[in-house]
Amino acid sequence: MKTWGVTGWKNAGKTGLMERLVTEFCARGLSVSTVKHAHHHFDVDQPGKDSHRHREAGAQEVLLTSGRRWALMHENRGAPEPALADHLARLAPVDLVLIEGFKTEAHPKIEAFRAATGNPLIQPGDPTIVAIASDTALPDVSCPVFDLDDTPAIADFIAGQIGL
Repeated sequence: MKTWGVTGWKNAGKTGLMERLVTEFCARGLSVSTVKHAHHHFDVDQPGKDSHRHREAGAQEVLLTSGRRWALMHENRGAPEPALADHLARLAPVDLVLIEGFKTEAHPKIEAFRAATGNPLIQPGDPTIVAIASDTALPDVSCPVFDLDDTPAIADFIAGQIGL
């Protein structure tokens, strides 16, 4: 499976870019999965629901299934967070896995950047960031810069970089 990352600071436009890229690559006939890194405590389950009650009771994994979808929830229970490679190994094969977050991992990435956030670029100090999608001109960077909303051009770049 080919992998590509979208990284950036909070409110930089990562999730919107991810959503548009998934739509664009699917429209091109590719199968796409995503991995999103969440910080700290997050929950995809609802208190009071059976699956939540199973986890709260101590289950290591809870697989919730129906005729429309299934979801596997795994509790680390104090164990270290698994590496990105471990998560990728759990996915069914697809043409492309888009990864949101995971700033410190070694896969190639595009940085989403919005000037209004006031955050500095990550790219100058990170060789895994090979392009930037920005809402402003960035004349002093040494990598390709795309308009944050030019999804087809960004998708063309990614496809060219990873041979899709």
